Amino acid sequence: MMRLEPIKVPSKEFMESIGFYWHTDENSKSYIADVIALVSESEAEAYYEATNELYDMFAEAGEYVIQNNLFHELGIPFNLVEAVKMSWSNDVHWHLYGRFDLAGGLDGKPIKLIEFNADTPTALFETSILQWAMLKANGKNETEQFNNLYEALEQNFKRLVTLSEETDSFYERYEGWNILFSSIRGNIEEENTVKLLQHIATEAGFNTHFAFVDEVVFSEDGVFVDGDKFDYWFKLIPWESIALEESDLAMLLTQIMRNKEAIILNPAYTLMFQSKAFLKILWDLYPNHPLLLETKETPLVGKSYVEKKIFGREGANTKIVSYDGSIMAQSNGEYGSLKSIYQEYVELVTDNSGKSYQAGVFYAYEACGLGFRRGGKILDNYAQFVGHRVI
Repeated sequence: MMRLEPIKVPSKEFMESIGFYWHTDENSKSYIADVIALVSESEAEAYYEATNELYDMFAEAGEYVIQNNLFHELGIPFNLVEAVKMSWSNDVHWHLYGRFDLAGGLDGKPIKLIEFNADTPTALFETSILQWAMLKANGKNETEQFNNLYEALEQNFKRLVTLSEETDSFYERYEGWNILFSSIRGNIEEENTVKLLQHIATEAGFNTHFAFVDEVVFSEDGVFVDGDKFDYWFKLIPWESIALEESDLAMLLTQIMRNKEAIILNPAYTLMFQSKAFLKILWDLYPNHPLLLETKETPLVGKSYVEKKIFGREGANTKIVSYDGSIMAQSNGEYGSLKSIYQEYVELVTDNSGKSYQAGVFYAYEACGLGFRRGGKILDNYAQFVGHRVI
């Protein structure tokens, strides 16, 4: 059972004053839960260790995919395969951050990987900024968290230049490179998430600029806004969306990378990790690993499983099937035409009202920030964000 502590949710006015506008769902329900999860130091350490181990496994499995050309198995569109290979082969294409979704970890339940949001993970603002504000507003010690996400991102921006664990040589090596940050127009959550990353990069020492993606000019010579050329382009736009909906842009970005005119963040190889079919590769390479759930391309026999689309988001087009074939839960969505994978079902930790909790641990060179989502068996875009406190 989840250990929870009631809190007073900060006022809408306060949240908006720090740039957090997506505090209320379409059904007028607060997106921020009025409780926080209580996590022991040993549980926080276990999340940290598990996430670091999982990332190492992803890196090893990524090399296996590259060496064996398993892009089709992952559903990676052909027009991005070269970009994936190029970004993988050169360290300048540094992975800035991602978020692992995990079952268990509390109440004695083992930690299990659900999936890795490696390309465009959400809940960055909530985890890195809002959790601190929530604790402080409730008279709690805001340092009692597994959460140095803001600082970890600042250091990882510096690693774009140092390309190593150490970051002290950043200013010796930095040559005035600039980063353009972009989101789509009309989505305040994505816009302010990107602007938070821009702010962190500025504090790290980079020259930065923000522009909506429709204001950006792409050519074989690079990435431009109002005639100014940028060395890095951070886009909160999924690589698979670029490949499937903007094929000309996918080819242009590949050419830009080939010509070494700009570096795209997050790198194209994160599309491998983002594909839920990668979970099947992991299981093949690490069968029965304690952090993994059995995952196949066909329905599992004799055990309950989750059917989900390889590039589905926010729980859409997900089905939970019992070992006897009956459907426990399902959701609709826009990803129905995509390939499915089948992952062993595991119960999430619940509270005394039956609500489920899934841990999200951010990774920026190392595990660095914990938060939770709360909802039903399938966590959709109405799931609430739940902060935490280490006790």
